[in-house]
Amino acid sequence: MATTTATTATVLYCRDPLHERRADAHFAAEARQLRAAGGTALLIDHDALLAGDAERAVARVPDGTGAVWYRGWMIPAGGYAALDAALRRRGSELRVSPEAYRRAHELPGWYETFAGLTPVSGWLPAGPGAVPDPEGLSALAAGLPPGAAVVKDYVKSRKHEWHEACYVPDLADPAALHRVVARFVELQGEFLAGGVVLRAFEPFVTPEAAAAEVRVWWRDGAPRLVTAHPDSPVAEVPDPTLDPALVAVLPPVRAAVEALGCPFVTTDLALRADGVWRVVEVGDGQVSDLHREADQAAFVSLLTADQAPLRAPAASGTTPA
Repeated sequence: MATTTATTATVLYCRDPLHERRADAHFAAEARQLRAAGGTALLIDHDALLAGDAERAVARVPDGTGAVWYRGWMIPAGGYAALDAALRRRGSELRVSPEAYRRAHELPGWYETFAGLTPVSGWLPAGPGAVPDPEGLSALAAGLPPGAAVVKDYVKSRKHEWHEACYVPDLADPAALHRVVARFVELQGEFLAGGVVLRAFEPFVTPEAAAAEVRVWWRDGAPRLVTAHPDSPVAEVPDPTLDPALVAVLPPVRAAVEALGCPFVTTDLALRADGVWRVVEVGDGQVSDLHREADQAAFVSLLTADQAPLRAPAASGTTPA
């Protein structure tokens, strides 16, 4: 039977905007669980970081802290690099380098590595408020299969405004394509990340009595935990050791994660109508949200222990510790 080896871990959490000595309420339970497991939870000021003041953001991090994880709200790649630089001036550093963070966090960084496992995609760099012209969008669409597509930026979509700012029914309709992209750019505002991405639409289905989308958490290239996507109304996930379709897809996904070379990665998988699980998103695990019913202890063990390989999920939808 495989065993786990306990290690120490220091994790930076976003502080509560109203209570600077507390972790943000969204991460408070995780921070408590980390401390219970023997780890150290420190606080940074996420608002200050986004405002461009990395030094103020890390003011509560003691000098000489050493290597740390970050667990909190998303940070633009440039802000993450600034965070790492500020920490290094205090004798600390992020366990995930700025280069690895960008590679896992932004679609252009991971897409080629996962080609064949994820919908066909193309992208155009663009800044906040900048809508690509219709000719450029048509040229981008020409590289995708005919039919429908989904619009997003390098990091996020607006799936909750599906028809307004996400879904393009037919790429052959340039007016509709430009309209959806323009609305997406408008709604993203200053938070538009990197540019505009078009992804071929694939029909997905919901497994019986389980989450429609599952999140696999990878540490050092190995799958360590399976949870429901945080937006899922249910926590149950298919058993990754028994579900034939999941068993089939995990080896090629693992090979892609290993090739990506990032220490803490998430892959979101959805079941296509033909019974194949597809990678619909890749992310850096430090800024990937956890389902509200996920086992906090099992998750924290990703950061505090050299965990055994992936096993069947517990009733909560997570892998037993």
